[in-house]
Amino acid sequence: MDQPPTQYFNYDMLRYIKTVSDPDISPDESCIAYTLGWIDTDTFTNKSRIMGITSDSHLAKELTSGEKDSAPKFSPDGQVLAFLRVDENDKRQIMVSPVSGSHPQQITEQAEGILEFDWSPSSNKLVFSSLTESDINLGDTGTSDNSPVKIASKLKYQFDTLGWRGNSHFHLFVVDTNDLQTVQITDGNSDNLSPTWSPNGDKIAFISGRRPENDVHALTEVYVTESHGGPAELWSDSLASVSAISWAPDGSRLLAIGSETPGFLSTWQGWLYSLTPENSPSKHSDDSFRPSVGFPGISSSPEIKWTSTASVILLGDSEGESYVYRVDLKTNSVERIGTGGILASDMSANNSGDKVVISCSSTGDPSTLIELDLTRDMSSTLTSHNDAYIAQVIQPSMEKFTIAQPDFDIECRVFYPPRFDPSSTYPLILDIHGGPNGAFYDSFVPWQQMFASQGYIVLAVNPRGSSTYGDSFMMSVINDWGGNDYNDLMAAVDHIAKRPYVDSNRLAVHGYSYGGYMTSWIIGHTNRFKAAVIGAPCINLHSMYGTSDIGTSFGELQWGVSLEVGTPESYILFANQLLSKSPITYASQVETPALLLHGESDHRCPIGQSEEYFTLLKRLGKNVEMVRFPESSHLFPRLGKPVMREAYLKHALQWFDLYV
Repeated sequence: MDQPPTQYFNYDMLRYIKTVSDPDISPDESCIAYTLGWIDTDTFTNKSRIMGITSDSHLAKELTSGEKDSAPKFSPDGQVLAFLRVDENDKRQIMVSPVSGSHPQQITEQAEGILEFDWSPSSNKLVFSSLTESDINLGDTGTSDNSPVKIASKLKYQFDTLGWRGNSHFHLFVVDTNDLQTVQITDGNSDNLSPTWSPNGDKIAFISGRRPENDVHALTEVYVTESHGGPAELWSDSLASVSAISWAPDGSRLLAIGSETPGFLSTWQGWLYSLTPENSPSKHSDDSFRPSVGFPGISSSPEIKWTSTASVILLGDSEGESYVYRVDLKTNSVERIGTGGILASDMSANNSGDKVVISCSSTGDPSTLIELDLTRDMSSTLTSHNDAYIAQVIQPSMEKFTIAQPDFDIECRVFYPPRFDPSSTYPLILDIHGGPNGAFYDSFVPWQQMFASQGYIVLAVNPRGSSTYGDSFMMSVINDWGGNDYNDLMAAVDHIAKRPYVDSNRLAVHGYSYGGYMTSWIIGHTNRFKAAVIGAPCINLHSMYGTSDIGTSFGELQWGVSLEVGTPESYILFANQLLSKSPITYASQVETPALLLHGESDHRCPIGQSEEYFTLLKRLGKNVEMVRFPESSHLFPRLGKPVMREAYLKHALQWFDLYV
């Protein structure tokens, strides 16, 4: 007889949660390969391995035995499995292994490792993107040994998670799996990403940023070159940014997820376009959903699968839920498939396009693979890696509600403690997402689950500016940080605080990145919260502008400022505009005990932001502490070392327990 659950999620929860990602269906549909990730509790390190689910047994088995293997892809003929393995220098290299079984062979030796790759149709070559070695220049440092110095000559000299880039760029290479010869096929002063081979194998399409102003703004375009290299032809014409591409079966055109909004990233809201070299982009989708994409330089985009020359299926998001979408390219009609209730990150489809496998998270399951039969509109769960652990945990429950605000309705999610008793009263934590164009989904967020499990009601709001609610909703935060988004958050707190089980005298607030900005903004404008945990915040927009890896490309658009007019008067106006929207300006009004949590290797919101705030609050006699996380980038709460991820959760919970 099954034992009832007896545990609650705590800050050590990450030790027991496993992740599944990168599904890939073999051409003959006999196997689904995927990446299984976990934390080794003996060494407290991240591990990952390639697993396979066979069609005959439906059981998962190990396909590789490395310490950090990921990103499996079957060759088009189905005979070879390629994947990435971390080498002795902690760089990812391409490995190939015959499906029939034998030891995998390493076929690349890139000094900076591999970002992403794609098979040729002939199954004997792969194209991949790799960062060329950084230019480290020797110069006179004033010492006798001429110590090496790093010289920056462009704005994008650093990038979060990558660190120092100098004048290096991502370029494309082709490796032959027979003789292991590698040829570089792109060069120049631009990054070249997301390579994909044309169906007949003679061309390679990729995403790059080659316009003169691309060093200042977040601009990307689609180019096509011969598979052996040579001049690249622009295919995306007037699109401002592109995040994903896919060839038509006949090679006559490309599909792209992009945006026409100047300077704005299609990662937050994109649309589906057809591209040819002769014509302007043709738009196929509207605001009813946001096509899912990865983050260039960090993660690849999910597959866009052509089911015919006139129809495609792809992942997309709407109002904080993920679905599979079928788009008719002739009529531009959109069909939504699935029941939602998940956050999906990866997708693989079979050749006919009637079955897909997606990796996803839900509020009750941290990570799993689901197979969808699109012809019968049926779904089944393929993996059970977290079942044993989740069965031991008494889980929080979730409710959604909507409040009416000027211009928009604001959707909110509430997580209740296990064994919630509406006749009792509970403290409440307002949780604020990053972006500002991120969003909370029907998904498993570790700190939300932990806070709720430890006795807090957690309010997760998608204020204006959040993605997946349409373009006008998302764009309404531009040049209005701390404005109507603040009003939306406070209105949501006001709404739920009226409920009898919410103790309005025990309110707390937490946020990370832009959520950290809003958390520090909130405590500078109201004293109603008893404690604040501020993760990797933007505190001083003026100093962030010159120190963040996206200070200009992201900041100028989001904050509505520009330095194009170089007069002293314009600079003073520029500085005053930034400071007026900076939480540090309102530090003297803070009365809430504040805890700052920040990675020391954060290039997105540099740790100097927390240092400035900590110093000023201390000097003003405020109650503030700062926790620094060594060797941790902006993404460390999701991708960092387990000891740092656990410490983030532990310090946040202890701060709230102390003051709330």
